[in-house]
Amino acid sequence: MANVKIVTDSSAQLTDDEISKYGITVVPLTVMIDNTVYVERDTINNETFVPKMLAAKDLPKTSQPPVGKFVETFNKLGEDGSQILCLNMLEAISGTIHAAEQAATISTSDVTVVDSQSTDRGLAFQVLEAAELAQQGADMQTILNKIAKVRENTRLYLCVMTLDNIVKGGRLHPVAGAITNFLNIKLGLQVTGGKLKIVSKGRGDKSLRKFFGRILEDMKNTPALKKIGISYVTETNVLKETMTKLKEEFPDVPLLYRVTSPIISTHTGEGAFALIYYSDPD
Repeated sequence: MANVKIVTDSSAQLTDDEISKYGITVVPLTVMIDNTVYVERDTINNETFVPKMLAAKDLPKTSQPPVGKFVETFNKLGEDGSQILCLNMLEAISGTIHAAEQAATISTSDVTVVDSQSTDRGLAFQVLEAAELAQQGADMQTILNKIAKVRENTRLYLCVMTLDNIVKGGRLHPVAGAITNFLNIKLGLQVTGGKLKIVSKGRGDKSLRKFFGRILEDMKNTPALKKIGISYVTETNVLKETMTKLKEEFPDVPLLYRVTSPIISTHTGEGAFALIYYSDPD
């Protein structure tokens, strides 16, 4: 039967149960660690990647899915006449969205590609809402309207404990990175409008505690809080304290606590973690 089928990339923080329950198709990224190439969710997963990254001689290199993989996926899913909705991570951190867009123009199926302007659990929120509506038989426009609403009401905050990986990845001048690490500067960032913005910068963990304290206050004033996600590279005291406060303040809101994907771990480095939540005010 023709319907809408949902595709995303492996940066989406989805559990195996969610993927199975909603029939979501995940197109994997690949990551190379010391000349060995791994396929996400196949030959490596979030948990097994982090120790390999920390032990690697060089910073791992992540690669977007090839256009051909998207074309193959779209064609197969659309064989029964179904429409395809492909939701991908924000353009600011990966060219995956462009590979999907190019594939959509080649595919024999009817494909709509959307930049989620998010990643990790923020992307997953949109994917899950889309997949649930698709199972209920909603049409493409209804699903697009819903995910736009989810995107508008999602907040994604990220703390970076060390700039080592950012420097190694060429995203910051090495000298600036060395000075910042020497001063024990911790960064708080927000993903907003598809861009990463620094919203907090201070010395030591104290600055991060203040940063997340303000976020928790905002969450308490957010009506109809629906879901929360915590994604991390390695656990830290600040992360554990944040988790404790979240459980105390929002005991009835579903919360997923998991290691993040290889692409996020590679970009953000040891100790980084993200707090993602969304509300459904209507």
